[in-house]
Amino acid sequence: MVMRSVILIPRLMLHSVRPISLLQQLPKSQYILAPQLSRTLYLNQALCSPHVADDNTNKTIDEMVSDRIEDIKSGKFQKMKDPQKLKHFRTPPNVDAAHSLDPTMVPKDGATTDGSYTLPHPIWSTKEVHSVKVTHKTPKGLLDWFAYLTIKSLRVSYDLVSGYNRRTRDEALWLNRIVFLETVAGVPGMVAAMVRHLHSLRKMRRDHGWIHTLLEEAENERMHLMTALQLKNPSLMFKGVVLAAQGAFVTWFGIFYLIAPRYCHRFVGYLEEEAVRTYTKCLKDIEDGAISHWKTKPAPQIAVNYWNLAPTATMKDVILAIRADEAHHRVVNHTLASMNKDDFNPYKPGE
Repeated sequence: MVMRSVILIPRLMLHSVRPISLLQQLPKSQYILAPQLSRTLYLNQALCSPHVADDNTNKTIDEMVSDRIEDIKSGKFQKMKDPQKLKHFRTPPNVDAAHSLDPTMVPKDGATTDGSYTLPHPIWSTKEVHSVKVTHKTPKGLLDWFAYLTIKSLRVSYDLVSGYNRRTRDEALWLNRIVFLETVAGVPGMVAAMVRHLHSLRKMRRDHGWIHTLLEEAENERMHLMTALQLKNPSLMFKGVVLAAQGAFVTWFGIFYLIAPRYCHRFVGYLEEEAVRTYTKCLKDIEDGAISHWKTKPAPQIAVNYWNLAPTATMKDVILAIRADEAHHRVVNHTLASMNKDDFNPYKPGE
């Protein structure tokens, strides 16, 4: 079956005039499919259906195409599976005020709504988002201390420059902080995944499952950014600062990941500790600070889709979900930092 698929596509290209003219005989509803299958793949799938394989031994490619066109017209072809029966695309039920407990569920498919096509990621229950605590892993060894002190120096510097502790933490300050920090937080997972991917190709050996977890983390941080951008339109100057910071951070993190990946994961673990601390303070400001209106401000639709929030969810629910994500990244990266780079990844997709 596989070999037949590999052979037929090039032969179709070499005999492009006749097959295309035959393909055009198909009803438009059968020819223009869902985005998941290209027209070439669809034709190839049609030609390679199991029930045709037995009597095609002595037939030319044109005869095979003609036979399959007739089969397709009469409805004898392999149908695509119902996306709702595929685990990754399944629409999760709204079970409580926030989420489903199945970590492999993905956001509701809101037709063309943003956030519908994302990697698997945890969906948190109400109990889980409220049980997140500020924790700290005590550094052990030189690399741990180096990572911890790097994060602490960056935190103090950014707090000083942004006026985080010197002025009222209103909506403008919080959105500036969230947007900027999420542009930074989305870098490590992507860079680490790229380095491990290229290493796997170069060394011609497997990755042991780390890449998918790192990519999921990168996308999850990017979705935090996409959510915050529903409330803020950054200026050109702001984007310029992000561009400079991203260029510097990607270069620095990429070099260090090549040299000392364990240090980098510990660095991200401590970074996520600070993120949990920051979002915990944000929740306190929502309760009795300058952004108390976030208790009633409706959550952006992209957030409702992504975290499977209730239709009545507010910005407070969004911050609770983001904090739970950061607490999860905290554990994952501290775990990876405590493993050898060739150990098997203990996290399955979506965990």
